[in-house]
Amino acid sequence: MFGERLRQAREAAGMSQEEVARVLGVSQAAYSYFENGEKNPSLPAAKRLAVVLHTSLDYLVGIEKKNTK
Repeated sequence: MFGERLRQAREAAGMSQEEVARVLGVSQAAYSYFENGEKNPSLPAAKRLAVVLHTSLDYLVGIEKKNTK
């Protein structure tokens, strides 16, 4: 669920994987693992993702049903 919502939020923000990865300070491949569900970001990185993608952490982890953007 996290990966799918992360992808949806990234696309809604009009950003590429490369752009989000650059903001987080990780490689595009590492970011891709998050979207594919192969790895989870640390809590600080997840918080930053929510801010960068203009959404809530609750949405990304599946607590909220709707993106706040």
